[in-house]
Amino acid sequence: MVVPLQNTIRDYAWGSTTALPALLGVPADGKPQAEMWMGAHESAPSVLPSGATLYDEVSASAEQVLGAETAERFEGRFPFLAKLLAAGQPLSIQAHPSRAQAIDGFARDEAAGIPRDAGDRNYKDAWPKPEILVALEPFDALVGFRPLESTVALLEALAPVGLDDLTAALRDGKLREAFTDFMSSDRDSIRPIVAALGEACAQYAGSAYQLEVATLARLCADFPDDPGVLAALLLNRVRLERFDAVYLPAGNVHAYLSGLGFEVMANSDNVLRGGLTSKHIDVPELVSVIDFEPLADPVLTATPVGDGVSAYETGCEYFAVQRIDLDGGERVVTGAGPRIVCCVAGSVEVGAGGTYAGVTLAAGQSAFAGGPEGPCNLRGSGTAFVVSAP
Repeated sequence: MVVPLQNTIRDYAWGSTTALPALLGVPADGKPQAEMWMGAHESAPSVLPSGATLYDEVSASAEQVLGAETAERFEGRFPFLAKLLAAGQPLSIQAHPSRAQAIDGFARDEAAGIPRDAGDRNYKDAWPKPEILVALEPFDALVGFRPLESTVALLEALAPVGLDDLTAALRDGKLREAFTDFMSSDRDSIRPIVAALGEACAQYAGSAYQLEVATLARLCADFPDDPGVLAALLLNRVRLERFDAVYLPAGNVHAYLSGLGFEVMANSDNVLRGGLTSKHIDVPELVSVIDFEPLADPVLTATPVGDGVSAYETGCEYFAVQRIDLDGGERVVTGAGPRIVCCVAGSVEVGAGGTYAGVTLAAGQSAFAGGPEGPCNLRGSGTAFVVSAP
């Protein structure tokens, strides 16, 4: 049986006031709408037509909802969480732990007696949070460490006052030491450096780094005493076009800047932050989970796997993401375990096992197919994402 989902919209301060309402075709109310969650995470689970939440159903009967193999493999937990993400302002500089790091960190926070909903708790659960974001419109982000020689070239082009030590450290390959040093700085010592960087951006007259300079200038103005501004110097500045993606495995440092995207992650809420936020920051814990290997090409494009079907190949063990482009016909989409289907354009009817039960999705709406169901079948005119267990 395929059923429609009712989903929670999270009103985080960085959310766009217009992007999600425009996608859903509803009036904007002037308040930020940051994320729509689709899945069975305990903090904001989707609601089924019965009135029960998907989290409650999984808790009561994991095998029936997830399928026996998926329930066993993921210890009775729904394996992934899907979101529509609408960023109107930059998100925090952040990274997510591996499975082993999450198990260890969660155990430490539990032993310390920190409430799971406390603002200063690092680990909300014992799961990792690898994630993929697929752009639904031009989407700007900072993703992974830029190759060191490229960052040195950027610093040499800007020549900001007060960053000679950083430039020298990067020339010597000391990325971890440099990142840790300035991310641990107090706000009083960071303020003049950020001001100097902002001035260097204002004076820059070259053409090679226009996107990077514009981003840094904005961050310097909006976060004048935040070490996260300097972290942005070290990260790849990417602009995703529609349906381009970035995949963020454990340890990848990133910050979304603006745009609307479809995001899928392991079913976790573990975020370790280092800057550009008023939320809890724990630099030593952040540094302990970061992968400092530079990332030369962070952009991922989909691979065609059938007529109108494209897959985003990540190798992630918690989710698989396919994009279905329909032109009035029908597609059968294979996949294992529980599936969430989210329409992002047009109108898509969703069924399973070759039959339909009257579930038609408009843009921004989603449906659920349980693990024991057969392959999903979709028909209509539009675009939808199908997320399944790998």
